[in-house]
Amino acid sequence: MQSARRFAPLAAVSALATLAPLVAVAAPAAATPTAQQSQSQSQQPTWQRCSPDEPAAFECTTLKVPLDYRAPGGKKIDVAVSRIKAADPQQRRGVLLFNPGGPGGSGLGDPLDWGGRLPQSVLDRYDLIGFDPRGVNMSTPVACGTAPAERTVLRPFAPRTFASDVAWAKGVADKCRAKYGADLKHFTTRNTARDMDTIRAALGEQKINYVGVSYGTYLGAVYTQMFPHRSDRMILDSAVDPKLAWRGMLQSWAKGAEPAFARFTEWAAARNDQYGHGATPQAVAKGFRDLVAQADRKPVRIGETYYNGAAIRSVMRPLFFYRTEGAYFLGIFKDAAAGKPVPDFPSWYPGDNDISLFNAVACGDTGNWPRNPKQYAVEAAVDSVRMPVFGDHASNITPCAFWDRPAEPATNVDNRVPSLILQAEWDSQTPLFTAQGMHRALKGSRMVTVDEGETHGVYRYGISSCADDVATGYLVTGRLPAKDVTCAADRPSAAAATERGERKLPVLPNRF
Repeated sequence: MQSARRFAPLAAVSALATLAPLVAVAAPAAATPTAQQSQSQSQQPTWQRCSPDEPAAFECTTLKVPLDYRAPGGKKIDVAVSRIKAADPQQRRGVLLFNPGGPGGSGLGDPLDWGGRLPQSVLDRYDLIGFDPRGVNMSTPVACGTAPAERTVLRPFAPRTFASDVAWAKGVADKCRAKYGADLKHFTTRNTARDMDTIRAALGEQKINYVGVSYGTYLGAVYTQMFPHRSDRMILDSAVDPKLAWRGMLQSWAKGAEPAFARFTEWAAARNDQYGHGATPQAVAKGFRDLVAQADRKPVRIGETYYNGAAIRSVMRPLFFYRTEGAYFLGIFKDAAAGKPVPDFPSWYPGDNDISLFNAVACGDTGNWPRNPKQYAVEAAVDSVRMPVFGDHASNITPCAFWDRPAEPATNVDNRVPSLILQAEWDSQTPLFTAQGMHRALKGSRMVTVDEGETHGVYRYGISSCADDVATGYLVTGRLPAKDVTCAADRPSAAAATERGERKLPVLPNRF
């Protein structure tokens, strides 16, 4: 029945090189208004147990922050904050803030999450601080009223569907504008960095220590640019290139997918006896292209979801980085296309808050989004040939084409604040070259690269004990490596999951 056909989001299971570089305006180092400082320091957090279902040590509070820091006496919004105090008060040296990525990821539970992963030497020394960034979850959430069918970040390009893509992009932007008006301009990374400094001041700390993953690396880098003297031990794990925020980062998914696919075809060909995808890299590549073409003619059904060729490319893009899982799920698609019974696997569908906040930040951080829809059509058509795995998705139009202009210039990250960048060589969401871009921007940084690492997120993910040791040593002693470090991967993340019998489609939405 038609009503039972549920099509996979065309860009729902992947996660942020631009044709024209972003010209960013430098943010002054002293970007903390005096009014903000006095407003922040006047707050005395009232902590209470977050939930009767959670440990008593897990405490929550809510701070009031200005919607617009240029008008600190004006409208206020909530920022929800959580903490677990340092395990050893005698060794305590400060607070360790976290951001899990996004934009739009909820970080309120981070103290519990990281509390179960960090070594005791770190738990003894830091209060673990989580927070929902402004616009997320418990922090005055932004929700524009998007329908489920509208909640995609990227759509595949085709001339026959481009008019509907333009209508979708404009419709989402119009919904957000109608609901929030000018307020939406203030849900940005720069203001979230200011909120982090409000948290610091409310906690009575002179500096913050920080672990940010994915989008969280950009947030951390912006904080170091705006508040260099408030930045202490900063770990940026799986890093964004700040010069590519944000359209260029979306396009980085396509640029990174091409070498990952080539690597996958070589690996799969060498294991043809095991997976049966082809005895040569060319045969493996042809098998994938044939599958996509077949699905475009007749979508492939898995469970109650139908995947056309574009949806298969979207699902498989990140999986090509994680070769064992890529080979397994490519086999699932091929079997389903041949009419064989296959196990179902879940698709990830973002909520209204997820997609609305993502758009608010991605569109509101920078003014480098083209305004002419024809430019997207031209670039997407070119990139569909130049980068066939995902190029059409990555360069197609988004709601940012119709978003209001940002409230302030983008942040030019360019400083010498010490920091540690962690990066897996084969990361699907923030490819290696984007982390190298972050390293160039942060001239006081050191970088740890996990050779042959297949993961998005390095520290304490069970990927590389070498990388873990470097990061832990930095948090405990404050000493960065004398030079950049290359670490071996203990074992590929997907292979480790396979050994544990965890055959799950990795949840890698179009986010950072």
